[in-house]
Amino acid sequence: MSLFSHQPAGADYYELLERIHSFLKPRTYVEIGLRHGRSFELAKTATACVGIDPAPNLEHEPRGGARIFQTTSDEFFARHNLAEELGGQTVDLAFIDGMHLFEFALRDFVNVEKYCGRDSTVLVHDCYPVDRVTASRERTTQIWSGDVWKLIVCLKKYRPDLRIGTVAVPPTGLGIIRRLDPRSTALPARLERLYEEFIPYDYGEMEPDKARQLNHVENRWNEIKPILSADWLAVR
Repeated sequence: MSLFSHQPAGADYYELLERIHSFLKPRTYVEIGLRHGRSFELAKTATACVGIDPAPNLEHEPRGGARIFQTTSDEFFARHNLAEELGGQTVDLAFIDGMHLFEFALRDFVNVEKYCGRDSTVLVHDCYPVDRVTASRERTTQIWSGDVWKLIVCLKKYRPDLRIGTVAVPPTGLGIIRRLDPRSTALPARLERLYEEFIPYDYGEMEPDKARQLNHVENRWNEIKPILSADWLAVR
């Protein structure tokens, strides 16, 4: 039985992203890993959009106000000031869906958070893996989340100030991270040590207590919506 077969009424991956956009109505939007641009096109309310991908294959031309940078995320943040690219504004909503490896997702999160505010939201794809094989660092299957899920474990340990929920939305989950702090140095100061700790971290250490370890949230809008609200930031 599929991991998600018990949630027939829940939104699928793109439907959930669309609902999040409609609810938050971000003025600024950043996406790392565009592929065909389907998720990037959902940022209809944003007046400034930045897309980052070394090899985008967009199905449609980006709309006005959107800028595409054909480069890796590491190269982008080394060469560009994201705030300037967003017209001097902070990031309202970001979606990280780049390389499916922990260290890349970690660096992307660290780099994006520097340009966030307390009310910003960062979404991370592939945070609730199906099983050990699809959650490994080497791709051997069609559905592949890689070990991005380790980012949730890492953030819970070293950034307890963050508010994190992971929605079990097909195919491989969506992490929602809020209460961002652009001044935090907890992660940048220990990047190499985090690589050493979490790259070898085994799926089996997380699996017996998967829901709690990954801050599982059911794929139901009435459970997802509170995570995106200001009240959730204040009371949790």
